[in-house]
Amino acid sequence: MIRAIYPGSFDPVTYGHIDVIKRSAKMFDEVIVCVMYNHEKKGSLFSADERVKMLQTVTADIPNVRVDSYYGLLVDYARKVGAHVSIRGLRAVTDFEYELQIAQTNRLLSGGNVDTVFLTTSLEYASLSSSSVREIASFGGDISVCVPPVIEKLVKERYKELALAGGKDEQQ
Repeated sequence: MIRAIYPGSFDPVTYGHIDVIKRSAKMFDEVIVCVMYNHEKKGSLFSADERVKMLQTVTADIPNVRVDSYYGLLVDYARKVGAHVSIRGLRAVTDFEYELQIAQTNRLLSGGNVDTVFLTTSLEYASLSSSSVREIASFGGDISVCVPPVIEKLVKERYKELALAGGKDEQQ
């Protein structure tokens, strides 16, 4: 059985992420979509538990996909779940240099036990990112072409909550 991990912050999950998940599910016996805690990203719109629930909702119809979260190194998580493949989506050539460094580091840290498979994002999702979805939504823009309706509703509700709270006190 070939088990792969698709790690990311997914804050929020977009149609681009879902595209990569569906395509990965056709390639591997099991895909674990893992919400990773990222020290580089200062503050999140949704908690890790909320993101896990969102991902479970949008992947419920894909039988060989499960969702998890992890705080730590991807290679440690891969060892824990018995996975040897990490999946990364590439939107543009500018993503490649950053992703290549991560892939090489993960391979080194895993003693050669974790390889990375890069999937180029489908053209219609090439400009999508969670951060652009958050920015559009923060100004009341239309994100319906970026995320499924259930996610759109949650994002809009979160920004309403933040507005009522008097600011953008994002969660960790």
